[in-house]
Amino acid sequence: MVELANVLLEKEGNIAVLTVNRPKALNALNADTLNDIDKAVDMVAADAEVDVLIITGAGKAFVAGADITFMQPLNAMEGRAFGMLGQRVFRKIETLDKPVIAAVNGFALGGGCELAMCCDFRIASDAAKFGQPEVGLGITPGYGGTQRLPRLVGEGMAKELCYTADIIDANEALRIGLVNHVVPADELMDYAKKVAKKIASKGQIAVRFCKKAINEGMQTDIDRGMTFEADLFGLCFATEDQKEGMKAFIDKRKPEFKGK
Repeated sequence: MVELANVLLEKEGNIAVLTVNRPKALNALNADTLNDIDKAVDMVAADAEVDVLIITGAGKAFVAGADITFMQPLNAMEGRAFGMLGQRVFRKIETLDKPVIAAVNGFALGGGCELAMCCDFRIASDAAKFGQPEVGLGITPGYGGTQRLPRLVGEGMAKELCYTADIIDANEALRIGLVNHVVPADELMDYAKKVAKKIASKGQIAVRFCKKAINEGMQTDIDRGMTFEADLFGLCFATEDQKEGMKAFIDKRKPEFKGK
């Protein structure tokens, strides 16, 4: 286990778990916490043994938001810099070449909702709460919320949530497509790890190519996206995993992927 001031990073086989660890502050994000997340993600990126990352929070919150005490005295330029720090760290998570699952254990508000949204998908406990309540503080979402939320739940629902500052429960988040699954709180991490292990059991080059193709395709028109997909599909046939996966299927046995 790696313990930074505000983050814990643990490894269980080929699964890594990053826990935002400021429970007394409901894991609120200040600059130090964002920098610790950044360092932990770099460690995961550099660790060839890790195939899947799970992000969660310590205590009763996932991340309750950006640290208001930290933000209150900032001027316009300082506020912009703080927003860009969060955007940079969250974009690093979004573009990490390994799948990232958010295990949302409690409050995921403001920056916490934005952290969850930059992950590949979200699994929520039945105690989780989501929202972008920033306009109630006189600010906008600053870590990508105005960009990722409409891509996930549609423009109309995103505008309603951002304009009203409403906080929704896990079942409503499931209904609008913000989360993939809702599970009992005491089963959340076991469920997230079960999904992570399922992903890790597949051909990892192919999994990472899927992530790359989806991420790139969502930012361009479908014709360019299809060309990008064809390129990655073709590259799969230069891998040992493709040979092993198809031979195992023909032989009616479980494949033994090596990520090569």
